[in-house]
Amino acid sequence: MKIVKSQDGTKVFFALDGRLDTVTAPELQNVLIPAFDDAKSVTLDFVGVAYVSSAGLRVLLLGEKTAKSKNCSMILINVSQEIKDIFEMTGFSDILKIA
Repeated sequence: MKIVKSQDGTKVFFALDGRLDTVTAPELQNVLIPAFDDAKSVTLDFVGVAYVSSAGLRVLLLGEKTAKSKNCSMILINVSQEIKDIFEMTGFSDILKIA
């Protein structure tokens, strides 16, 4: 997975490209969780994400919990219908903010 981070003040943006799975989920976790230390909002651009496994879902859940605990927001954008279907089947569409 390719992860490109950019920041504008307290807004952090991650462009993701590839599969969010057992191999790549720790990579995302290592950059996502620390981002909430300085950010008020974190945006994950899913335009290049073709697959999310249970390990990827776990990192997204951890991100949402961390955001709430630090009074931040986490938003997912450009989520494909296939990934939205995964979020709906697992109940994550009720937990995550998807724009």
